[in-house]
Amino acid sequence: MQTDLSTSRVSLDDKTALEHWNGVIHGVLCHGSATGDHLDALIARAPDFAMAHAMKGLACLMLGRRELISVAEEAKDTANAALAQGGATKRERLWCLALEDWLAGQPSRSIARMEEALRLNPADTISMKLSHGIRFMLGDHLGMLRSVERTIAAYDENHPLYGYALGCRAFALEEVGRYAEAEQTGRRGLDFARDDAWGLHAVAHVYDMTHLTGQGIALIDNFPDAWSHCNNFRFHVWWHKALLHLDKGEIDTVLDLYDTKIRNEKTDDYRDFSNASSLLVRLQLEGINVGDRWDELSALAKKRSDDGCLTFADMHYMLALMGDTSEAGAARLTKRVIAAAKTDDDVGCVMAMPGVSLSQGLEAFGEADYVGAFAHLSAAQTKFQVMGGSHAQRDVFERLTIEAGLRAGRLDETERLLKARTALRGHREDSFAATRMARISDLRSGDPLMTAAE
Repeated sequence: MQTDLSTSRVSLDDKTALEHWNGVIHGVLCHGSATGDHLDALIARAPDFAMAHAMKGLACLMLGRRELISVAEEAKDTANAALAQGGATKRERLWCLALEDWLAGQPSRSIARMEEALRLNPADTISMKLSHGIRFMLGDHLGMLRSVERTIAAYDENHPLYGYALGCRAFALEEVGRYAEAEQTGRRGLDFARDDAWGLHAVAHVYDMTHLTGQGIALIDNFPDAWSHCNNFRFHVWWHKALLHLDKGEIDTVLDLYDTKIRNEKTDDYRDFSNASSLLVRLQLEGINVGDRWDELSALAKKRSDDGCLTFADMHYMLALMGDTSEAGAARLTKRVIAAAKTDDDVGCVMAMPGVSLSQGLEAFGEADYVGAFAHLSAAQTKFQVMGGSHAQRDVFERLTIEAGLRAGRLDETERLLKARTALRGHREDSFAATRMARISDLRSGDPLMTAAE
């Protein structure tokens, strides 16, 4: 047996196969565009390496696409057939069980498998990354930090993947609000892994959350090595840059980033879709005319909204369908979310809350029923976290809740939401909060212009 980049033993005897497996590990950690090529080459070279098939299946499930579930099922069957031949390590068997658990509707159990693998070797960076990634999709920010903190002592500067481990730690620290530590850790990680897009984006999150827009823009501009090699994750980095420019009121730059970077490639990957739809909503809430940019997103949303794999994805499809009263629009998606909420698995639990209330609230917002929208959105707001994603990504739903409250005249409740949002952001008031607090003040003073505008 040989040892891989994660300093763990693997049941690969072929040197070339090991090189491709290490390429997969590195590619997953840096979000590299060549990751899939390495995985295909590995499977062709070592078809009996069960862990490769488990990786393929898990990667399919992370894409949140209904049609890829059958591909993941096939990968599970192939992995189990490979395991039956014997010779697999315990870690490899645990990965195959993680795939089975997720296919059974229990990704939370998949996390437990990865954590068991980490007990075998705390410095197993790729198992840590998979635990980190699944927790991210489940909104388990506290678990992300606990997982990394349990293992980070196993690393030193000589570990080949030390920088990527720091990048994961930086993101977890940011998500629990420990911004200074997150910035320091993320920047140190980039010293060891300059191509770590996740670590760079963790620091960008810090600057977005703490209203340090200039520093965030400079970070992304000055570290092209961290995102230029990326798969579609580079679109997400550019999305962060657009958010920072939006906070500065630089609308022309935001629209240019949307057209030339964020949505230049019109994919139907839910992560790319969420970048686009959430940015357009933010622009519209600031009174910006986004032209016909919604057209292609709405068409895609109607095609993808039957997936029902992730509440996070469905709610971003809903952003493109708000105001669409056709049978293929918002009402249809809400009905599907209500049906999905009845399933007895991890997805059904999140669909039930916040999914149903959030979907109903977004539908009402699109119909200009702001009283109804605020009732539904505020009911879901305390559970937004369990949808997964980051604070920055979920903030579009926070903004819509606040905007609905303002338009419904629920000023006291809206002010409390704004203050809680600012407290989460290190008590730094960004441009969105500043303008909404000013609007509340004007409404309370009976400003006739504000009253007419509402």
